[in-house]
Amino acid sequence: MQLSPNFIQQWWKQHFSHQLPSQLHLLLAVSGGVDSVVLMDLVAKSGIDFSVLHCNFKLRGAESERDEQFVRSLAAQYGKELYVVRFDTATIVEEKKASVQEVARELRYAWFEETRARVQINKNDQRVYIAVAHHADDNIETVLMNLFRGTGLHGLTGMEPFRDKIVRPLLSFRKEELKIYAELHQLKYIEDSSNSSNDYTRNYFRNELIPGIQKVFPSAENNLLHTINRLKEAELIYKAAVNASIASLLEKKGDEYHIPVLLWKQVKPLVTISYELLKPFGFTSSQTFEIIKLLDADNSSYISSQTHRVIRNRNWMIIAPQANDHQQMLIPIEPGDVSIEFAAGSLQISHTTSTQIPDASHLALINADELVYPLLLRPWKQGDYFYPLGMPGKKKISRFLSDLKLSKTEKEKVWVLESGKKIIWVLGMRIDHRFRITDHTQQKLKLTYEK
Repeated sequence: MQLSPNFIQQWWKQHFSHQLPSQLHLLLAVSGGVDSVVLMDLVAKSGIDFSVLHCNFKLRGAESERDEQFVRSLAAQYGKELYVVRFDTATIVEEKKASVQEVARELRYAWFEETRARVQINKNDQRVYIAVAHHADDNIETVLMNLFRGTGLHGLTGMEPFRDKIVRPLLSFRKEELKIYAELHQLKYIEDSSNSSNDYTRNYFRNELIPGIQKVFPSAENNLLHTINRLKEAELIYKAAVNASIASLLEKKGDEYHIPVLLWKQVKPLVTISYELLKPFGFTSSQTFEIIKLLDADNSSYISSQTHRVIRNRNWMIIAPQANDHQQMLIPIEPGDVSIEFAAGSLQISHTTSTQIPDASHLALINADELVYPLLLRPWKQGDYFYPLGMPGKKKISRFLSDLKLSKTEKEKVWVLESGKKIIWVLGMRIDHRFRITDHTQQKLKLTYEK
């Protein structure tokens, strides 16, 4: 396709043929640079309805204010609604101890989506998308940065022209082509002085690394773009094969995935399949090698991402969400019955006159004469012990659960009911011998636990 007044309509028809221009509303991310100014002009000439988004990160003093005013005048020139946000980026960078680029990106896209969702509510019969002006040169820089950081095949395929609610219509065009379009159509734009600084990683690649490579390989950028396109096609075949291998490994159990250790060890290629299997759970490429070592580690060994853990549990590897911090719950049972919802399920406590001892694990009958109120419902913890029904001596709950051969994650989901610092019931498993029903019991409670 050529950069022409009807380009956006052609691009949209190619990628979203089921959506008419009249059904669309675009939120254009406009910085004031040549890329976003050209995108704004193209969308305006397409006839598609749009509004303008601008982020002022307040990082360049008067220049940041200049950029905002320029975008305000641009939106007024096109007669379009403008949404502006001002971030105290430097303070947030200091608080998070992260890079300026990383923080700015997180702030920008979070605000984009927040605004898109709000606008979508007001545009009842229209689909709302965020349009950004990334171009081919941006894509080359992204692929090279991914390569040096360490990445899988997907990281070498660059940015996607559309993903979720974000579209990138200019991704196939070089920066020089955008400048030529701006000159031909007499479009005014502004230059960001920070683009000449190598303080930012992307600028170093743009200003130093790529020009240096071009001295040896003059066609390096065009060759990279051709390679990116070939890798996109190769990825289709790659994904099909990888997904088939992963599907044969994973066994879903509730919110966990279980994989036989021997089966995981035998998969080939081991590193590639392991990386793709673990990536959706937040694990990095470097952690992939550590988790492969975990296949030969001791029982209960584990490695964590921000959201999940991979745990060695006997002959299985378990991928489980991070354990939640559970709160304790006080239960003032006397004199009425109660029903409690908590993290591990629900607990009903009711007075009863029945003397029939239940044989189902989720039911318990206890001697209320021995209780001290309020009762306490909480997760078990290391050091807890009780006197299991039928046993004269005490036993640590950690040992009790290990004897049942529970996995680490199954143990984390175990709760206890406590009275006067004595454990009444390990929920769904065993009551304490001291709270059993006897011939002398006058008041009884029936406990029902549903996971």
